[in-house]
Formats: sequence, structure tokens, C-alpha cells
Amino acid sequence: MTEASHQELIRDQFTRQAQLFSTAAPIANEGALQMIVRAARPGPGDTMLDIACGGGLVVCAFAPHVRRATGFDMTPAMLEQAKKLAAERKLANAEFRQGDATELPYADASVDIVTTRFSFHHFPDPDAVLREMVRVCAPGGRVLVIDTYASEDTAKAAELNRLELLRDPSHIRNLALSEFNGLFTAAGLGEPQVSFYELRDTVKNLLARSFPNAGDEEKIVEMFRASAADDRLGIPVRLDGETIEYAYPVAILAAQRQMR
Repeated sequence: MTEASHQELIRDQFTRQAQLFSTAAPIANEGALQMIVRAARPGPGDTMLDIACGGGLVVCAFAPHVRRATGFDMTPAMLEQAKKLAAERKLANAEFRQGDATELPYADASVDIVTTRFSFHHFPDPDAVLREMVRVCAPGGRVLVIDTYASEDTAKAAELNRLELLRDPSHIRNLALSEFNGLFTAAGLGEPQVSFYELRDTVKNLLARSFPNAGDEEKIVEMFRASAADDRLGIPVRLDGETIEYAYPVAILAAQRQMR
């Protein structure tokens, strides 16, 4: 798949998901958003940039704590949701811009806090995106990547990624924690500080805000059911009668860019 065709897949998926994704209870959970803010240690004079900002939840969580909060995303429908949310919350210091995460239109060392949430599993080249995040981050500033992650067991990781690709055709791959650590080290950030939370919900709700290809929904349900018995996905899955409950593990990886 070419980069251009993958970007079209992302725009297609997240144009359809824009409102559902932005308002889903696990995604909009205020406790999780405040964990991210605390991990970044924002100050009132800081500028903040959120890459692949989606519906603007992270930007709007940071805005009360910083001088300026900027969201950056490639999908116009998501940016419209973000602008609407910022307007509803009367956040005069939140702004949004469209573009490609691998070519950020910002000067070197120009931002104090650079974040991205639930995006790395969509990037064909996460190294390139992280390098761009580091490039625009000021010395002494903070870089945060927040994402779901896969088991260190390669078979379980492969099965989770197979499920996620069925659920969202724009998915590339959930990384394991060891891979995230390697990315941070290779980007010159050193090993990140990590904190954790979970995206907990039912599979029914998950599929209600997903747009798998025709016929794949049944496969996804069966994969979750099977994992409740044998842990093939490497994530918590529980059956409660006909209801399937799951918990995607999420890592908040935070590092400081070294002073020159």
C-alpha cells in the first residue's frame, strides 16, 4: 500500500468516526486525560502541540494549563469536531491546523510540549513521526506518546493486530512496550517514563463506533470470544452472558528532550 492510499484510508475511517470516536466514553474519560496532562508537567507559559489530535480532547485538556494549545490532524472532519469542542468550552488559546504528521510545519525547537494519542498504530513509519516531534520540541521540553500496546508475546501481538486491522482497515500495527522504548531511545530521548490506564468497554459499543469491512464484524466478535478462553489477544476479555467486555491497555510514554 502506498503512503497516499493509506492516508486516504485514514481520512475515510476518521471522517466516519469523527463524532462517535470523539464522544465515546472511554476516549473522553476525564481521568485519563488528566493523567496525560500530569505526565507532561505543563506550565502557564508553555506552548503545546498535539499531533493527530482527532476531536481535540487532549488539546482541550491542556488548554487551561498552557499559554497556547495547538491540534494538528490530517482529517478535516476531526478538526471540525475539535474546533466545535474548543468553542463549547470557550478556550480562546486553542487552535487547530491540518497537515501531515511526518512533515510538521513548525520550526525546530519551537514547542514546549509535543503529544500524540492513539495515533502510532496508524503510522506506517512511527520513527519518522517521533523524530518530527523531537525536532519541533524545545530543549528541556517534553514529548509524550500515548497509545494502546500489544503483548510482548509475538503470537498474541499478531492476533491483536489482526483483529484491529479487521476492525479498522487504517490500522497498521500496535507496538509492544519494548518497541516503544526502542523508538524513544533511537530518537535521542532515552527510555521514557511510563504510566498506564485502560480503555474499558463492551465489544458491542466498540463495534458501534467502528467501520469494518462487510462480513468482518462477526470475525471480530468470535476473536474476542475465543480470547476470553485462551487469551489469544493478550488483553483482558470477559464474558458476561452475551456481553463481551474488554480492556485495551494504554501506555503514557513521556520523556524530556535533552538540553543542548
